[in-house]
Amino acid sequence: MPWYKKNVLDKIEKAFDGGYDPVLALADFEKETSSKRPIENDQSMKHLRRKEQDCVDNIIKGNTRGHYYFLIGPKGGGKSTLILEAMRAIQAEGVSVLDAHPDLEVFRLRLGKALNYEFHEDSQTLLFQRRDPREAGPALDVERALNKLEKVALRKAKKTGRPLVLVFNNVQHFNNDENGRNMLLLLQQKAEAWAASGIVTTVFSSDDFWPCLLMHKAANRMHVLTIGDLSFETARHALGHMRLARNKPHADQSTIDQTVTLVGGRLSYLSHMAQMEDMLRGARDLVDWEREWLLSQIGLIPDCDDDVMDEQKWSTCSWLLLREFVRLHKERQRERQAAGLPWDPTELPSIPYGRCRQIMTRTDFIEELDRTNIISIGVKLDVRPDSMLILQAAREVVEEEGFDDLLQNVRDRIDEIESLHRTREITFKDLNTGDKIRLQVEKGPPRSQ
Repeated sequence: MPWYKKNVLDKIEKAFDGGYDPVLALADFEKETSSKRPIENDQSMKHLRRKEQDCVDNIIKGNTRGHYYFLIGPKGGGKSTLILEAMRAIQAEGVSVLDAHPDLEVFRLRLGKALNYEFHEDSQTLLFQRRDPREAGPALDVERALNKLEKVALRKAKKTGRPLVLVFNNVQHFNNDENGRNMLLLLQQKAEAWAASGIVTTVFSSDDFWPCLLMHKAANRMHVLTIGDLSFETARHALGHMRLARNKPHADQSTIDQTVTLVGGRLSYLSHMAQMEDMLRGARDLVDWEREWLLSQIGLIPDCDDDVMDEQKWSTCSWLLLREFVRLHKERQRERQAAGLPWDPTELPSIPYGRCRQIMTRTDFIEELDRTNIISIGVKLDVRPDSMLILQAAREVVEEEGFDDLLQNVRDRIDEIESLHRTREITFKDLNTGDKIRLQVEKGPPRSQ
């Protein structure tokens, strides 16, 4: 049995050795198998290094101690890319990455794969145990795995003098219920203890804001890094180099500018545009698709029935906020142009969280909009459209003729339905012709407090 316990720790230690890493191997598979990309084009991609890369490099290399980190930003903004680039530079030595999942049993298996830990399922002694070790649920197995990792980290720190790095990617996939919040709390407690001792640096990344807000309550050593979109100038530069790296025909600067103006500085969209033969047409198709998707989620229904009243409440409140975003973006453009100042067309308007509550009149809808990637909430509680595509799609809808009347019509219809629900009807039976009904309402004196 002592040999088996030592072997378990040795296997976990091997998971942090440099060289092969399953996540990095998947990310690099296309590059390793493709022989069509010239070397000089790969060199040109070095110019796309982001300003946040140095900070992430220091974290992944284990150069920072005493803290754990939370990377927040919209989907497709480049959080995972920053982490993978930092891992690639050190061949993933001392680093392990896994993705979160709503099903905690799946998350348990992913943690075991990342740590090379079998949860004692490879031991024959399991046959003689009277109780299933997973009887208490996946949280107990996760606790056991992290305890084993702690022993390995202590042993590894004495050899290398630097902490291990464990990355939990996309923690927004945990369910925002009791089980999901308890799992986040478990991971955060370990991250706090490891940061205090300097043996493990834990990194969390999320597209949504709710995990950051939840962890902020118990955070003492957590640092939050915001990963946003590229600026207009940087996005123009990046798109040109991406097309060069993919051997696509040269595009004139006007086409690049118009494309970036439509799709913004989101890396995932820029990468998609770089592969298009006709970038401008591809960008317009993306805006059209985003508009139709937006309408499928929060489209307004005039003269709606009471069965969809709750859905239309969400839709009207959402459009009140999106209409304000469009107004602020147009107003900002006019002000900058009137003052003769440079204008960044990809700069997304932002509204403080408290002001959004007043505009929408329903505070419970904000988190749902963030979850569906219609809005994005920053670490400073500033709310903005999730992407430039969302803003462009919303602008097309808002600027349609009769939109304000349609929005007001739906809001009035909701008020009518709610008024009907508050109305009570009294029916009198067995009345003959000529019968009279006298209804009397007596109000008593006000009750003394």
